[in-house]
This record gives sequence, structure tokens and C-alpha cells, in this order.
Amino acid sequence: MKEMLKKEAEKKNSLQPQPKTIVSCRGKDGRDNALVVGYCGNCSFDPPMLMIGIVPSRFSYHMVKETGCMVVNLPTKEFKKEFDYLGSTSGKDEDKFKKMNIKTKDADIVDAPLLIDCPVNIELKVVDSMMTGSHEMFACTVEKVHCAEQYLKEDGTVDFSKLDLI
Repeated sequence: MKEMLKKEAEKKNSLQPQPKTIVSCRGKDGRDNALVVGYCGNCSFDPPMLMIGIVPSRFSYHMVKETGCMVVNLPTKEFKKEFDYLGSTSGKDEDKFKKMNIKTKDADIVDAPLLIDCPVNIELKVVDSMMTGSHEMFACTVEKVHCAEQYLKEDGTVDFSKLDLI
């Protein structure tokens, strides 16, 4: 194999692609909200855990911090308009679900909404967190994974190759 010539690259967002994810949550007052997050990934297989990064100035941050739970929703390209809106508008200014007619249902285990039109929803409970600079990284146990049947393999795992994710 021929050696590749390499130059130093930008460090910010150095690991790509990242999954495009929407975190939905519910405040102690019962108000639902969702935001797009740029940092989300597996951090343990046993027990199954995800790490989610949220900027403390975001409206949803305090909801997650106070309740200790959230749902990660994986949107397909059909949900791009809603994804872009959720990522560019603050819930402190308006009810984003109502404005975009986003359908939800209560999660089974955690007190947060699932975004029905996303084919995969992952219920999470926060077990720890740490500030890493711009984001607080929430280490969360995976409590339940909801997946549309057509995207499940025979062994019950999600077939990500079939999802047309953003």
C-alpha cells in the first residue's frame, strides 16, 4: 500500500460521521421539549450506555439535569424539516412540538416523550455527568430501545443499514 501524505486537520469535530440525533425531554412542570445534539455515542456495552453532550445554556439542559432522563431519537431524511427546526429554535420561545405538529407519546420507562415519526427511540437514565468544556456530557444507561419492525434484524438488533438517517 502506498503511504498517504498527511497534513494536520482541524481538531474541532474530528470524528465524523456522527449520528444526527434529537434529544426529547420533559421538565418537572410537565412541559415537553426537544433539541438537536451534536455529541452522542456509545460509551459502554455492559451495561449498555450512551454519552450525550448538551450545552448548559440550552433550554432543555435544565430539564435533563433536574429529571435525570431523556430519549434519543434517530431521525430519517423524511424528518429533515423538523430536525432543522428543532436544531435552530429554542423551546423557551415557543412550543416546538405544536408549531411543527410533531407527534409524541410517553416513553415506557422514563418520564420523557418519544418522537413517533423517528424509527428509533432510546430511553435513557442519567447516571453521571461531567463538564468537558462547552458541553456537559451525560453518561446514561439505556433503559429501552424502540424500533420500527422493518428495521429490526432477526436477533433483535437495529439494522442501521436499512435506515435512511439524516
